[in-house]
Amino acid sequence: MGYAELVQSYSNKMRVVEAPASGGGLSQNGKFSYGYASSAGKRSSMEDFFETRIDGIDGEIVGLFGVFDGHGGARAAEYLKRHLFSNLITHPKFISDTKSAIADAYNHTDSELLESENSHTRDDAGSTASTAILVGDRLLVANVGDSRAVICRAGNAFAVSRDHKPDQSDERERIENAGGFVMWAGTWRVGGVLAVSRSFGDRLLKQYVIADPEIQEEKIDDSLEFLILASDGLWDVFSNEEAVAVVKEVEEPEESTKKLVGEAIKRGSADNITCVVVRFLESKTANIKASDISSTRSSSSQEANQGETAVRDDSDHKMSTKQTNQDHTAVHLDRNAEVEARSDDSGRISSNQKPVENTAAGSSVSSEQSGSAGENNQPGQGHITVHNSLDRTVANQNPTAAHGDSTTSKASGFPSYQ
Repeated sequence: MGYAELVQSYSNKMRVVEAPASGGGLSQNGKFSYGYASSAGKRSSMEDFFETRIDGIDGEIVGLFGVFDGHGGARAAEYLKRHLFSNLITHPKFISDTKSAIADAYNHTDSELLESENSHTRDDAGSTASTAILVGDRLLVANVGDSRAVICRAGNAFAVSRDHKPDQSDERERIENAGGFVMWAGTWRVGGVLAVSRSFGDRLLKQYVIADPEIQEEKIDDSLEFLILASDGLWDVFSNEEAVAVVKEVEEPEESTKKLVGEAIKRGSADNITCVVVRFLESKTANIKASDISSTRSSSSQEANQGETAVRDDSDHKMSTKQTNQDHTAVHLDRNAEVEARSDDSGRISSNQKPVENTAAGSSVSSEQSGSAGENNQPGQGHITVHNSLDRTVANQNPTAAHGDSTTSKASGFPSYQ
C-alpha cells in the first residue's frame, strides 16, 4: 500500500464515540435525587472527572457534587476528585460558616496539589472545578474556571456561576496587576497559554491564575426545581436555556444527563463532556400538594354555593332538609377527596423515583474508575460515595470503565483555622 492509500485508509476510520458512563441516586431523606453522565466525546483522551457524594455532618445530611475539567493532563482533575470534598467536610467551620470553609478548602487543596507535583517532572497540569454543596435548605455553588452551574427556578434558567475567562475586564485587570498579560492566540489566553483565568494547579502561571472560588448561595424552596453542573464540553454547544429545556423533558436525572451528553456530541462538541443533574424533590411535592389543595377548595366552594342556592330557591321545609343532607354528603366527599389527593401525591412521587439499593448501616459504597491520572482514558472518571447509610444509591457504570471499591478515602491532617 502506497503512502497516499495509507493516509486515505486512516482518514476513512472514524472514531467511535462510546456511550457515556452514567449513574445516579436518591438521598435517604427524599429531598433530592441526582444523576450523572460522562464521555470522552470525540477526544482520544479523558481529562474530565466528577464526584457525587452524600455525607452526614453534625446531624445534617449533606450533598456534595463536583465537575472537574483537567487541562495539560488528567492529574490535577483526579486530585480534586479525591481530595477537595474530603478537605471541605473536615473543615471546622463547614456547618457554621460554609462559605469561608469552601474558600479555605479550595485554596488549601490547591496548595496541596502544587506540593504533590514536586515529585513529578511535569508541572503544567491544571483543572477547573464547579461544585454544589447542599446543606439544609441552602445550595452553595463554588466555581473556579469555565465549567458552569445552572439552576431552573420557577421554570426559568439562571446561571449561578461565572465562566472565568482572561478577557473579562476584572480578570484581565487582576492578571495585569500581578505582572502577567493576556493575549489572543486563537482565543484569549493568560500568557498566551491558558484559556481560563482561574484554575487549580498550573504552577508556572500560579501568580496570575488563582484558585479563589466565586461562591453563590441559593435558597432551596418550592420554586427551585433542579441544578445542572457541567464541563465546558456541554456549554460549548448548549445555551443555559437549551440545557434546562432538555432536563425539563426528562424526569429521571440520570436519563437527562445521558440525553444532554449524547446531544452535545451530536451537536459537534469537540471536548470531553461531563454533566451532573440534581433534582430537588421537595419543590415537586409542595407544588403537587398546593395544586390538590386548590382543586379541593374550589370543589368544596362550588358545592357550598350550590347548596345555598337550592335553599334560597325553595322554601319548602322538606327540600331544605334534603339539601342539608346533600351538604353533609358533600363534606364527606370533600374529606375523601383530600385523602385521595394525599394518596395520589405520594403515589406520583414514588412512581417517578428510580428503584434504589439499600446500604447497610455503617457501611460505605463507592464506584470508582480504575487507572492512574493520564493513563485512564475511559469515560466516567467519577466517584460515587455514600457514608453512614445516609443515601440509597444506584449506578450504571460501564463495566469496562469502572470497578467497585469498598473503601472510601478519609481526609487527614487538615490544618486548623483561626
